[in-house]
Amino acid sequence: MVGATAVAANTITAAVPDLEVPFIVSPPAVVTTMLEMAKVSANDMLLDLGSGDGRIVILAAKNYHARGLGVEIDPRLVTIARTNAAKANVTDRAQFRVEDLFITDLAAATVITMYLLPDVNLALRPKLLALKPGTRIVSHDWDLGDWLHDVMRVVDNPDKPVGREKTSKIFLWTVPAQIDGKWCAIDIGEPVEPPMIVTLDLIQKYQSLHGVLLAGRPDQKKPMRIQFRSTVHGDQFVIADATTDAVAKVGTDTIIFDGSAYGLSNQLKFKRAHQCTAPDDRPVSRPGSVQPLAGLKTTG
Repeated sequence: MVGATAVAANTITAAVPDLEVPFIVSPPAVVTTMLEMAKVSANDMLLDLGSGDGRIVILAAKNYHARGLGVEIDPRLVTIARTNAAKANVTDRAQFRVEDLFITDLAAATVITMYLLPDVNLALRPKLLALKPGTRIVSHDWDLGDWLHDVMRVVDNPDKPVGREKTSKIFLWTVPAQIDGKWCAIDIGEPVEPPMIVTLDLIQKYQSLHGVLLAGRPDQKKPMRIQFRSTVHGDQFVIADATTDAVAKVGTDTIIFDGSAYGLSNQLKFKRAHQCTAPDDRPVSRPGSVQPLAGLKTTG
């Protein structure tokens, strides 16, 4: 929320110098940028991994009215965070817990923030990828390896205590739906015509998607073929050729696609299948074979 009133500086206690495991705070400009990039709102549940003195969760609650939970391994920092939340009058929305972030249940979060080390980010990556599609992940300074970010910003950080560069990098990812593999739909069409078989063969690596859509009847020698590249943004992606594009939406074990722009049904419902089934439950052969795009491998 651009232009939101900042939490007063005196509501956040400075880092405690005698902690056995020191932590490096994110300055206000970095925290604000992280929350703005994630488009945090009152509808969000924010989870801060390694929450330190609580500033990210507190700012999200104070300025954006989000609910938040901070998990931190050091009980003294959790005590400080709870004190800071009380000073900011957000204890009803900002909670803190002494917990190892590797055992934290991430499932309820719609936004995850973190300022961790590179190896820790990579160790968390499988759990992050398994989150609900559309969950936003924001990291201060460190990326997620070959899972490329969706957005990156550089923020001035003149008082940064580590490194030569006095800037901070903020990375944003949106968790993509996991749709790699073969999908199938039946387009009933006119009653006098045999059903049309529509298939999607999708090759996915993180949010990057390569695919082939085939549509034809079992007796059709040359089905319609659309080869496309797309990006899975949360639960949506676009199927496009040189002149036409249409949005596909991922549901629970389904993909819903408006194929009207391609002369297909406006409500095609794909399901995972190696073999399509006609409305009378008899197997129907697929309209031709699809070979994986050259040089691409499925993720597993």
